[in-house]
Amino acid sequence: MRNTKLKDLRNDWKDSRFFFGKNKVMAVALGRTKSDEVEDQLNLLSKRLKGQCGLLMTNRDVPDVLEWFKSYTATEYARAGFVATRDVILPQGPLEDFSHTIEPHLRRLGLPTSLEKGVIHLIKEYQVCKKDAVLTPEQASILKLLGIQMAQFKVVIKCHWTKGKGFHKDLDVPSDDEEDNDKDALEDEPMEDDNDDDDDDET
Repeated sequence: MRNTKLKDLRNDWKDSRFFFGKNKVMAVALGRTKSDEVEDQLNLLSKRLKGQCGLLMTNRDVPDVLEWFKSYTATEYARAGFVATRDVILPQGPLEDFSHTIEPHLRRLGLPTSLEKGVIHLIKEYQVCKKDAVLTPEQASILKLLGIQMAQFKVVIKCHWTKGKGFHKDLDVPSDDEEDNDKDALEDEPMEDDNDDDDDDET
């Protein structure tokens, strides 16, 4: 995850706590099974700690949390492997926004440049990327140098747990064989309505 974006999130949620660490460690802390979970149904939450994810602990109301993250988005620089959202073409001529010292670096990235009287010039028109094509590391670096942001940073709430009410899945993204296990567990442990908001939540 991007550190700068996480810092922005933490500033917006100063009354809450974000935890990002090893998924297995966080899962053990919550409890991986019914027999070792800290609170009822927390093992269902720990089973969804897969891939790039984290925990948000907050006293804010569940509907408010879900709505905030549903509408939250921030632009950022695309990395290698990202699919370009548009064509980017540089015309032949001077690149006056760049210092002459960066010209060798631009050539290493594949740009057809030359240095004329201390000013970087493109020898010919150059297409940095094509729409719907996967970006290479070099293309991603060029776009960042140009200040072009194509990617969107979002946080998706997969599920939440509320004290006294239990586990609730907000996004249907099963991991491994957890779907069947959760179905059985939820049948055994009915949950209360999420609309009450007096208790601490983990999202």
